[in-house]
Amino acid sequence: MHTMLCRNRVESYTRWKQVFDSHTVAHRKAGLRLRHLWRDIEDPNNVYFIFEVMDMDRARAFISDPASAAAGRAAGVLDGEVKFLVDANSD
Repeated sequence: MHTMLCRNRVESYTRWKQVFDSHTVAHRKAGLRLRHLWRDIEDPNNVYFIFEVMDMDRARAFISDPASAAAGRAAGVLDGEVKFLVDANSD
């Protein structure tokens, strides 16, 4: 199983979370299952989250889709990064 680790620096966590939650169905259609969501203690507008990835092609297509970028702008994302990971213990 693959994991997608994401970080977003946002204008307002409350605003970001509302938009993020409204995309739950889109996440599922992209083969993504939210596993963890954290906020930075020192800067609560820095958000970290992990998705379990069911389908790498759909996940990559989702994050490359201009609609995803538009949703990020609507949510107040200032910057972010995405990393695809594999469990090193499963080798």
